[in-house]
Amino acid sequence: MDDDQPDHAGPPLRLDGRALAERFAAGELDAAAVTERAFALAEAPASAGTFTVLTRERAVREARRADRRYRTGRPASPLDGVPFAVKDVFDVAGTVTTAGSRTRSEVPPAAHDSAVVRALAAAGMVCVGKTNMSEFAFSGLGVNPHFGTPVPPGVRGEPVIPGGSSSGSAVAVALGVVPVAIGTDTSGSVRVPAAFCGVIGYKAGERRYSTRGMLPLAPTLDTVGVFATSMRDIIAVDSLLRLRPDADCAPPSAPPRLVVPVGELLDDCTPEVRDRFAVCLDRLAEHGVEVEERRISALVEAQSLMDRHATIVEAEAYRRYGRLLGRSGPAAVDPGVLRRLAGFAAAQRDPAPVYRAMGALRDRLRRELGGALLACPAVRHTAPPLAPLLADDRLYDHVNRRTLRTTMVLSYLGMPGVTLPIGPARPKNVGLLLSAAPGGDATLLASAAAVETMLGGARGRVVGDAPPPGRPRGAADR
Repeated sequence: MDDDQPDHAGPPLRLDGRALAERFAAGELDAAAVTERAFALAEAPASAGTFTVLTRERAVREARRADRRYRTGRPASPLDGVPFAVKDVFDVAGTVTTAGSRTRSEVPPAAHDSAVVRALAAAGMVCVGKTNMSEFAFSGLGVNPHFGTPVPPGVRGEPVIPGGSSSGSAVAVALGVVPVAIGTDTSGSVRVPAAFCGVIGYKAGERRYSTRGMLPLAPTLDTVGVFATSMRDIIAVDSLLRLRPDADCAPPSAPPRLVVPVGELLDDCTPEVRDRFAVCLDRLAEHGVEVEERRISALVEAQSLMDRHATIVEAEAYRRYGRLLGRSGPAAVDPGVLRRLAGFAAAQRDPAPVYRAMGALRDRLRRELGGALLACPAVRHTAPPLAPLLADDRLYDHVNRRTLRTTMVLSYLGMPGVTLPIGPARPKNVGLLLSAAPGGDATLLASAAAVETMLGGARGRVVGDAPPPGRPRGAADR
């Protein structure tokens, strides 16, 4: 595609969810019309591969109910009537939960909504459909040979990968089909596609949201995540989904404190990513953000431990899906997924030391950060072209490992995270990843909202456009 408009469907409504709800309340828009607009965009050629199923009948019914509530002045929530999409690992009543796999084509349709979908529906939000993904959520690239691979908007030239595994959810938001979409994140499956697609992605902390009715990959680390174009939408969705009361995500009384980890997380980045990250840090420092560069020993030891033994994700994914090795026929599994499962089986690595050390390393990380947030690029490179990866298995596997290497170790350490897009807009998207110690979601969300404003990206605009040529480079490059 040569532009970011979904062909004949016309331009999307470039409003975040809160702004849409405000227009509904003022009588300037109605939810039913916005929902029909979402379907027109979802069915346009630019959205090919983004959805596995559209739930039109349900959505029309929900939108009409929202319009009736607005007419009586009784909206169900600050996001009443706002359309959303959900990754196809969550049960939606009346649909098959495919997890992006043909092996599940004979599974009966779900009898009930998953807990996440039920909570959003109770708040009046409108479910327009289920989004495509890497098969079984077991890849960071977002490629799917069964349902197609969604393409991030704004790509000039050959298509690039969207990132995964929550590829369809990220692309649906980036295209403007919906302002909010739900994904999951075990090794980076929200934070990575948010970076590649130029949207905001929040990986919630473990057990912050219910996973009931969600197909697991690696239950020890599986979490729910949210995509949006503004932090205020992320915070609004968080208020609807969190299981326990938490501190309000009010603006912090002082600028956030950031720790930039010295070592591999930056050293292994491409020059373009390092440069954009450095410029971003400079801009935040101008707003009074304290930025400290230092070694985080818990991070270094965690990565070393996984390199020597195995990752929890590989071990638990193999436990669940290893039986599919050798399967052939029309329901064959994505070769990239099979290679990853087979690689774990062949290596015969023991993940027990990784499990044993997890609690102590998380405690050490909390002490080392001392209430600050970790700041680093979400991915060490920009989104690569799709075609060369499909033509070369070794390249595919190498890029998949490298794409997930930062976010995977942060998942192991239990860190909730927010990816914010920085630098020039598409097609070379780069994401700033802010991460908190386990349990630090409220502080993370409030701080990410403050950073969004500092970078000039509040309420759905692309954040952090690069400064004019000639601006001094950041401290991280000097």
